[in-house]
Amino acid sequence: MKKLSTTLSTLLIVLLSPVIDAQEAHSERTPEYTVAYDYPSQTGVMEVLKRVRGYYKSTSPQTIIDGQTGKVISDFSKPNKHAQVSDGFASEWSYTHGVVLSAFDYITEVSGDQQFFADNTQFFDFVVDHLPYFYEQGETFGKQEKIKNWGRIMNFHALDDCGSIGAAMIKTYLKTKNGDYLKTINRINEHVSKHQFRLSDGTLARHRPQYESLWADDIYMSVPFLANMGVLSGDNRYFDDAVKQILQMAERLYVPEKGLFDHGWSVTSADYDPRFYWARANGWTLMAMVELLGVLPEQYPGRDKILHLYRSMVKSLAELQDGTGFWHNMLDKNNTFLETSATAMFTFAIAKGINQGWINHVYGPVALTGWNAITTRVLANGAVDGTVEATTFAHDNTYYFNRGASIHATHGYGPVLYAGAEIYRLLANDKIEVQKANANSINSTYHYRLKSEWPANQ
Repeated sequence: MKKLSTTLSTLLIVLLSPVIDAQEAHSERTPEYTVAYDYPSQTGVMEVLKRVRGYYKSTSPQTIIDGQTGKVISDFSKPNKHAQVSDGFASEWSYTHGVVLSAFDYITEVSGDQQFFADNTQFFDFVVDHLPYFYEQGETFGKQEKIKNWGRIMNFHALDDCGSIGAAMIKTYLKTKNGDYLKTINRINEHVSKHQFRLSDGTLARHRPQYESLWADDIYMSVPFLANMGVLSGDNRYFDDAVKQILQMAERLYVPEKGLFDHGWSVTSADYDPRFYWARANGWTLMAMVELLGVLPEQYPGRDKILHLYRSMVKSLAELQDGTGFWHNMLDKNNTFLETSATAMFTFAIAKGINQGWINHVYGPVALTGWNAITTRVLANGAVDGTVEATTFAHDNTYYFNRGASIHATHGYGPVLYAGAEIYRLLANDKIEVQKANANSINSTYHYRLKSEWPANQ
């Protein structure tokens, strides 16, 4: 009996071996994606956006406090020498908060969910309601160079102080028509249009780190504001200036052979300036192009050149995307870390281009895998991790290679919100049909196809 049992077991193994071998062979041949190669849902995207908003909003009560005692100030009849704005991302007057607020505005536009835009109204009302108090504080105790968490809000020195958040303020004003916003908007316009340092040809520049320096970042710190001033005022000179900034910056910073922007350029090094393709600088540039393309009339002078720059960058970025869906902190160096904020910027800009018809729909999987990567960096509490810290215009790889990244780098929050909003739109784009990848397939991918190109019976 024992011998028969052994014989049967051996026979069973022999019979099953081809099946087991086939299963093992299939398993070995099936791709193992580092980041899930899944198709998202609008519900899932909105869950991520609400989680990020919840965390961001939770960082600050948006109050005025006594900086010495920490107590909330409720009596504004007389100035307090130690008055300051409460800590937290959601209290800041900063360019990164400007991106968040612009994203909130956009999420409400694409989804109809009013809670996001409500945060814009709450913040900007908070600002205009309390600015007079700080002016009085300065007149009573001596003018301050900065207000903690609001920076140089009363005396702008740089585009960082006002451009990005000024664009968000205009967007909010266009919906609320709160006239109290206009004084601050007009002050920002005075700085950007008249007082910010420019090169002799009108290109916006800085006296940092070299005496006459261009930063790719400043394309975003200026162009969205100028574009929205054009919308607000109906005056084309703002559109003209915005177009000029992109094209003249590109003359010095864009490298056609790479399809990318150098982070910075200075007059002193000129044609021999070393090139460093920092991801977020390229993200700022692409985001600014998208903002301007969205408001410029079709045949506006220079629009075709900006569209060509945008398309060329998208092509290069698609080829440089990592297999995880992320992009590297230095775009052309795969041994630098995978970075969140730029990945979100590129994902947004590519998805937006598909939705608007600016680029071909074949780029759909680039945006999809970018979004899947981003979601792995949104923590359970809504904090966004893996964002490179604030980064100056540098002249050595060692600096760029060794940048830190954390949830405290606020540069990631707005881009992640923007990316989610545009993926939400892409998922509902009825002009496109998506052939989805099959799970556990040896050879299956996502194909984005334009419905109008295909006969109805195919």
